Amino acid sequence: MREYYRLSADETIKDLGTSPGGLSAEEARRRLEKHGPNELEEKKRTSPLLMFLSQFTDFMILVLIAAAVISGIIGELVDSAAILVILLLNAVIGFVQEHRADKAMAALKKMALPESLVVRDGNIARLKETFLVPGDIVVLEAGAIVPADVRLTESFNLQVDEAALTGESVPVEKETGPLNGGLAIADRKNMAYKGTVITYGRGRAVVTGTGMDTELGKIAALLQGEPEQKTPLQKKLTVFGKRLALAVLAICAFIFVIGILRGEPPLLMLLTAVSLAVAAIPEALPAVITISLALGARKMVRQNALIRKLPAVETLGAVTYICSDKTGTLTQNRMTVEKLFFDGANLDLGQAQNLAGAKVIFQAMALNNDSFRDAEGRAAGDPTETALLEAAAANGIEKGAVEKECPRVAEIPFDSERKCMSTFHKEPDGTGGIIQYTKGAVDSLLGKSENVWTSEGLKILDPAEMERANQAMSAGGLRVLCVAMRKWESLPDSLDPASVESGLTILGLVGMMDPPRPEIPDAIRMCKTAGIRPVMITGDHPVTARAIAERIGLMDRAGAVITGAELDRMSLEAFEAAVEEVTVYARVVPEQKIKIVQALQDKGHIVAMTGDGINDAPALKRADIGIAMGITGTDVSKESSHMILLDDNFASIVRAVREGRKIYDNIRKFIKYLLTTNSAEIWVLFVPPLLGYPLPLLPIQILWVNLVTDSLPALALSVEPAEENIMQRPPRDPRESVFAFGLGRHVIWVGFVMALIVIYLQVWSLSHSISHWQTLVFTTLCFAQLSHVLAIRSERESLFRQGVFSNKPLLGAVSLAFALQMLIVYVPVFNRVFKTDPLTPGEILSCLALSSIIFIAVEIEKFFRRRSK
Repeated sequence: MREYYRLSADETIKDLGTSPGGLSAEEARRRLEKHGPNELEEKKRTSPLLMFLSQFTDFMILVLIAAAVISGIIGELVDSAAILVILLLNAVIGFVQEHRADKAMAALKKMALPESLVVRDGNIARLKETFLVPGDIVVLEAGAIVPADVRLTESFNLQVDEAALTGESVPVEKETGPLNGGLAIADRKNMAYKGTVITYGRGRAVVTGTGMDTELGKIAALLQGEPEQKTPLQKKLTVFGKRLALAVLAICAFIFVIGILRGEPPLLMLLTAVSLAVAAIPEALPAVITISLALGARKMVRQNALIRKLPAVETLGAVTYICSDKTGTLTQNRMTVEKLFFDGANLDLGQAQNLAGAKVIFQAMALNNDSFRDAEGRAAGDPTETALLEAAAANGIEKGAVEKECPRVAEIPFDSERKCMSTFHKEPDGTGGIIQYTKGAVDSLLGKSENVWTSEGLKILDPAEMERANQAMSAGGLRVLCVAMRKWESLPDSLDPASVESGLTILGLVGMMDPPRPEIPDAIRMCKTAGIRPVMITGDHPVTARAIAERIGLMDRAGAVITGAELDRMSLEAFEAAVEEVTVYARVVPEQKIKIVQALQDKGHIVAMTGDGINDAPALKRADIGIAMGITGTDVSKESSHMILLDDNFASIVRAVREGRKIYDNIRKFIKYLLTTNSAEIWVLFVPPLLGYPLPLLPIQILWVNLVTDSLPALALSVEPAEENIMQRPPRDPRESVFAFGLGRHVIWVGFVMALIVIYLQVWSLSHSISHWQTLVFTTLCFAQLSHVLAIRSERESLFRQGVFSNKPLLGAVSLAFALQMLIVYVPVFNRVFKTDPLTPGEILSCLALSSIIFIAVEIEKFFRRRSK
């Protein structure tokens, strides 16, 4: 590879066939085809064919295939074919589940691709990093991650943290001149490498290597791809599944031995034992959980919350604290003029419009202003000045129009010592007179002013009155500016600030604020109802922080605001004692967020923390849910986060928490349904042989139950709408078992009752010499499971209150399962395959009546649950 650090910047640009204006779009497309996308190669994804074939690698499935083959050899061709068909259908369902999860995860990764500023066709554009090619000119800024290997062409105090590549802990200060050959990566100060972090300054660079041709790519080629990490819930259920599998295998072995001792055919008992094992072991649980989490994460994207790490979906439901930045997240990140002090009165902006003499203050706000309207008519520039521009426009003074009448002829820019800015404009009357407008801090202009403008003419300035008005506005959290003017017969010979910024006439005071987003008060109320404590963290003045907090309902007047200085003086132990009482932190620097997170976590809380800057990254990593800002956030903060807020809006966090709770609820419902039906099947096959009765179900019937009445309705539970009280209950304890709140008890007692009904029917049918008793038992078990899935759609609410049609996919799955069961009962060809007989209408009604006992029993359980709450 060419050692570009030895060439000058111009030689590098020439060698790569580009220019400072960047590549053309057509040339970039050609190079992308040649070099490929700018991404590290991942381990090869499993092809759909191999994914499908892997559905047959489970030990139990292989045993069933062998049993089907043996059945065919000994002449039981119908049984053999039926088992193989059901196994094929089971594999198709498993493949669809896994393929959907795989596609959902791939789509999420694609959404999370970072972007870079790239010069193409002479214009700066934001482009996904994967489309970068050698020869591209990229713009580098503090907080960004270097998108490819680049040779620097411009550097303005540029510093890069290369620890990830070189191990060097101190950021490297970059330069642009050529260097001698034979240098190690850490010494190539005119280069920057993919994956390193810009900590300070800015610059431009030309891309020299992309994808696997980067230094990072060389390292990646030496490493094996790490497997996708499972979520905590998946890990718990994997352990549970292994234990359950051992227990089921023991029961299956027992059933096999009992059957042999009773003289049953060995092949029949082998098929029965293996079929039961396949039906009873919930091997699909981890896959379905992945699907639920991945699809939930995709839905969150539509609600402006991009999940970067899948476990975050699960953790969201347990969040107890949301620590949010103020600017842009709770507020609109847009300064707005809210109050005026004019003519001796505090006024809302609209009230001043019709006042005599008020035009002059709006004219001053428009002309003493460097902001402008862009091509689309939007105000652009400094936020304070755009607020003044919009306020003037709202009161009939457009800068563009008034500037034609009163063009600017001179100015004295703002500086931090004077705390003001002055502009000089021609008077519109043609006399050659000049009008000076000055705006700045109240304390700065009071001492430079003599008069005050009123609707009745000039009056002597009363500084005490102005100071009272200033304090009243500031107490309301407003940022206050003073606007003044002075008239000249002609432009002063000297624009010395000390001489011209004196003898001013104050026009009035302007109070501005970054207003809260209108949806925030409702989101705050929802948080509090859901047992979640919202906390504001801001670098603003305590008075401003309090005003916003009171306006959005975060705190009342009695609430305390703690400042960063106070936080620094407190030990961690002292802070932990007080942290649960604090709702607003003001004048806080990003580094102090870690102390807040740590204190809350030490008190047992699950903390979501927002951030957008480089210094926010450690706190985002430390938080249980680190939330980066999608609009204002740096690449570093995004890479450190679990979730990216695409609209920088606090309300989107609350919506994501609600979605996280819903997903966890639906996973519990899926587990409840699957384990209850599995436990019923175990009881049904385990108890009758012990009582001296024949096996109630044939292997083919067990597999059918597992395929149709278990799988289809269970999958439909994953799209169950959120329950009404989902945000009126406290967050779940992340340490709690998935079987908490009676789920484990439900699995045991409902499974037992379901089995009891079926076993009773078997005993009754045999005692009355009903020849097709097995069809009755088989059908009743299927209907009981469908009855159960309709009853468990809610932990507390009745199905009739929820509405039968509120989950149409589930209704469709139940209807399809019912129709399929009717097919194998009444269609002759299926009668031969499944060893069933047609039932009379009365017998079908009896099956429905007996199975509805499960629905009624679960509804009664929910009734008492509602009463107990």
